[in-house]
Amino acid sequence: MDQKTTVTLLELAAKSLLNNEPATIHALDEIPRDLFVPLFNAAFLGGHKTILKAMVKVWPFRCLHIGSLTTRESYYDILEAVIDGLQILPAQNSSSCKIQQNVGSLHVCCRDLQIDRMSGHKSILQFLDLGCIENLEMDQANLSEVVTLLAQMIHLNSLTLCNIPFKTYNRRKFRSFLLCLGRLDHLQELSLSFFCLTDQLHKLLRVVPPQLDSLYLPHCQLSHRDVTVLSQSSQATHLRVLSLSNNHIFSEVYEPFQALLEKVSSTLQHLVINNCMITDSTLSAVIPALSHCTQLHVLSFAFNPITMPVLKSLLQHLTSLMKLKYVIYPVPVHCYEEWIFHDRLDRQKLAEVQAQLEAMLHGAQRNDMKWVAFDKPYATKRKQTMPTTYWYLHQHIAA
Repeated sequence: MDQKTTVTLLELAAKSLLNNEPATIHALDEIPRDLFVPLFNAAFLGGHKTILKAMVKVWPFRCLHIGSLTTRESYYDILEAVIDGLQILPAQNSSSCKIQQNVGSLHVCCRDLQIDRMSGHKSILQFLDLGCIENLEMDQANLSEVVTLLAQMIHLNSLTLCNIPFKTYNRRKFRSFLLCLGRLDHLQELSLSFFCLTDQLHKLLRVVPPQLDSLYLPHCQLSHRDVTVLSQSSQATHLRVLSLSNNHIFSEVYEPFQALLEKVSSTLQHLVINNCMITDSTLSAVIPALSHCTQLHVLSFAFNPITMPVLKSLLQHLTSLMKLKYVIYPVPVHCYEEWIFHDRLDRQKLAEVQAQLEAMLHGAQRNDMKWVAFDKPYATKRKQTMPTTYWYLHQHIAA
């Protein structure tokens, strides 16, 4: 009998047991260990909360990997059933006989956690071992709630914060936030959107690890000083991904950004500068530095007021970058009746633009490079999807 047949038989046996919940719960102490995992999976997918609660209490293995969950209401009910079955240890100063008889306890360990509005997750967070979390996303939380969680996390690889209300900032809370960031020695990706950092970026870069390789700062109200600081930072020599979208950092001078491009030229792979008020003069000035970014894979600079001659000049310079495969460019201003309002786009003119660029790519033998026009403002705020969370339950056996 091969392995696939054995697995199928175990699954069939598990489904058969679920047809009689009382008998199954009564027989849990006698069920073979090999049947626990398929039985748990079947019970989880079928929403058999009573069986799940009973199984967690007698789980025979060190780890119970639930897999990926979403915040759908049905999954909350199932997760609560699992949590209800946890053998929670009493307080350390308790002298009750639970302590004497307890053989261990389960705790919930989450690797990737996404929180949309903190208030709806507090009941579950109290059961998590926050030290296990590696990737954290928080949307619409105040800074003190962020600090409270970060203070308990030491193994984060990536941190994403979105829509942290400005009114929750103050000097003390921001300093506490920076102290928490300074403890994240493994942090590689940092994303802050709708997070006011005007003239404050130097404080943040001072505490994050120098090996940070992905930095997303859309809608952060960055100043020219902030871009200058970034170009002089130790992180600039490691960055692979950089997003500065929706910051009007090019409205006056371009030299700070030009210096930044020169600093990241040997590592940068993805550059996103949508809606930064990049003009023809700015883009023309930074083209030489941009053409030295030999590792660049993706360039996106949509929703900027660029004319067709400068767009064609950029294409001519970038075709020498053999790793560059995707360019998302703004619709040239002549295709609109009024660019500033993005109203009345002339589709015929846009088609002519696309045909000219395609012909230039073909002439340069760069048919592998795709240029895509984008004619509407970029929605920087991430699309609200059902978050995926990975949960692990570990059983720690007392000595």
